[in-house]
Amino acid sequence: METTDAKGRGAFIVVEGLDRSGKTTQTKRIESALLSEGYKVKLRRFPDRTTVIGEMINNYLQSKSDLEDHVIHLLFSANRWELAKQIEKDIADGYTIICDRYYYSGVVYSAAKSNPQLSLPWAREPEVGLPRPDLVIFLDLEPEVAEERGGYGDEKYEKREMQEKVRKLFHALNDSEEEEASDMVIYDAGKSVEEVTKDVLQSVSSVSLAVKQGLHPELRKVGKWKREH
Repeated sequence: METTDAKGRGAFIVVEGLDRSGKTTQTKRIESALLSEGYKVKLRRFPDRTTVIGEMINNYLQSKSDLEDHVIHLLFSANRWELAKQIEKDIADGYTIICDRYYYSGVVYSAAKSNPQLSLPWAREPEVGLPRPDLVIFLDLEPEVAEERGGYGDEKYEKREMQEKVRKLFHALNDSEEEEASDMVIYDAGKSVEEVTKDVLQSVSSVSLAVKQGLHPELRKVGKWKREH
């Protein structure tokens, strides 16, 4: 069943979006589609709440604890770093990694707090050196539409004003001249689940095949920005 070349690496695909934009649903649908095509697949989700750091993040997100903005941002980053080597190993072993949120969320959610001492460039700096995705899918959704979906408001960041800032920052990354713009594809998450899946799988299939065929043999690292922001 597994057609992935054992000597070739897997792809690294990230699904980003506002809260309640359908990330988890689409992540599982991508997994199912790739498995049916014979790829080896593993799912990841950030924050990973199963680690000690992840438990601290979970308590913060559920408003059980309060942490200074820089502190919680660096905990989010540390949560990614503590799993980076395992992600790299899995990809080297031929697994395609599908990740529900990654450093894009970490950067924009922290910057969206409008703390003058926590800018977008400051927030991104700790991410330099992490595994760089082959593809980042951003599920775009109007915050007022997300607000109507089940479970909205359960966690700290699920407020319309915050979500509006987050959305603007994601679009700013996409409009920039930095590597994030070349890696990200934006899809309308306001469509039906089936329509979104159809759209998303076009990019996923293309990138997965390119990696499988050896067109991108090396897993890249997140680099420094080319210019100051």
